[in-house]
Amino acid sequence: MESTAPIVMGSDHAGYALKEFIKKYLTVSTFDVEDCGTFSEESVDYPDFGIAVAEKIASGDFDRGILICGTGLGMSMVANRFKNVRAALCSDLFAAIMSRRHNDANLLVLGGRVTGTELAKEIVRVWLETPFEGGRHKKRIEKFDTIKRDLI
Repeated sequence: MESTAPIVMGSDHAGYALKEFIKKYLTVSTFDVEDCGTFSEESVDYPDFGIAVAEKIASGDFDRGILICGTGLGMSMVANRFKNVRAALCSDLFAAIMSRRHNDANLLVLGGRVTGTELAKEIVRVWLETPFEGGRHKKRIEKFDTIKRDLI
């Protein structure tokens, strides 16, 4: 896996151990990683860390990021509230590949309590290696930004 742009990461306490495992894997693979926390297994509020990472993707400071909580559900909900963030909760390789090919996901979400370390490592690898296909999929993704948030 070739290193490209730096990766921003974050987790809550339930995702901390998996975040540390993935961070080590990425740094050994020569990726630069910015870790937004948490930095222990002490209980924290997951939105704080989801917001910190999603803001960095939404602002364009980072092209890609990874969030991890217990199931991945909470982090997905937080991250997808930000414009230009396409967070994908992936628990298998096919979902990871398709989230990149067809959805141009820029934020991978994992569940630390439901995804084993070796599977998570493979999900991260294929997610980082899979390019966006563009074409008809680009047009569909552009529709995301036409959603009127004040109607919700």
